Amino acid sequence: MPSVQEALQRLDREIAVARQGNAAMLKIIHGYGSSGAGGDIRIAVQKRLRALAEGGQIRACIFGENWSKSDDATWRLLQAQSDLKSDPDLGRRNQGITVVVL
Repeated sequence: MPSVQEALQRLDREIAVARQGNAAMLKIIHGYGSSGAGGDIRIAVQKRLRALAEGGQIRACIFGENWSKSDDATWRLLQAQSDLKSDPDLGRRNQGITVVVL
């Protein structure tokens, strides 16, 4: 299990690799925390992604609890990328994932 710092380094590295490969988006699986109470890695990853979005370094991030057709940002993304409608986490309110739009 990585430390929070290691997890953030991995996040930054995977975003950089995705950009180099011209990926449009990433699905980050950060987990929810071994205690079931929303772990430190999840909180740190979400904080980092919010900062990247606010700084214009990523277009958006949709946290797993919002990854649902009823969420406006998710719905717009699904309209643009209809293949995402088959994502197994869609609508499951999975707090252990985040969708990142590059």
